[in-house]
Amino acid sequence: MATLTPDRSEMLRQLGLDRQNVGMLGRLLATGNIGQAQEGPDGRMTAEIHIVPDQLIWDPSVLVLPHGGDLDIEFVNDDQNTHCALVPSNGDSQWMWLPNYSRGTMHVTLDGPGQYWFSSNIGNDEGRGLIGAIVVMGDVPASARLDRPPQPRP
Repeated sequence: MATLTPDRSEMLRQLGLDRQNVGMLGRLLATGNIGQAQEGPDGRMTAEIHIVPDQLIWDPSVLVLPHGGDLDIEFVNDDQNTHCALVPSNGDSQWMWLPNYSRGTMHVTLDGPGQYWFSSNIGNDEGRGLIGAIVVMGDVPASARLDRPPQPRP
């Protein structure tokens, strides 16, 4: 289950998601909360994301993972309308139907650091704001780095 924080600006600052060339994503999604995935003893992470009734936003709209790996996300549709969850995962995206007042768990793997978008891609949900992000913290593994001189870091 994701842990939510009431102070969005402070959380963005602590995670480094509020500065240009770092992770400005926290400022692009202007509504919703920020949640952090919980890590189990086996390294597998879990989170719970809700669709807020009559608002077309995910709660949390930004989910932060401390590192890449396996993630179990429980999606809960608290809305009176049917939606879906389209989430990135290594190899291919995962898709789940979310009828009104339903819930379901999705198993995804995001092993590289970066910012990944998730949404509900039916009925113009994305256009009306039902988009969110998963931010995977960490650095690119040495095996995936380009063979070039070290670059300045912000």
